[in-house]
Amino acid sequence: MASALFGAALLVIAWELGPWAIGCGIKGNVAVGTGERIYHVPGQRYYWETRINLLRGERWFCSEASARAAGWRRSRV
Repeated sequence: MASALFGAALLVIAWELGPWAIGCGIKGNVAVGTGERIYHVPGQRYYWETRINLLRGERWFCSEASARAAGWRRSRV
């Protein structure tokens, strides 16, 4: 049981920090109420609270230009 929990913890850490570590740390988040596609860059207020859920269409970006080109807007906070 402990090894399964450890493995799950490593997976979460890799998912959260992996893209960021290789320079693709822009988080594309879909707003729950409106469906609006918003991206967060490191240093913004809610960056570390934002989680990526692939099942909702959320994703990582490597540049703000690629996020904007895909139709996402920068977070206002």
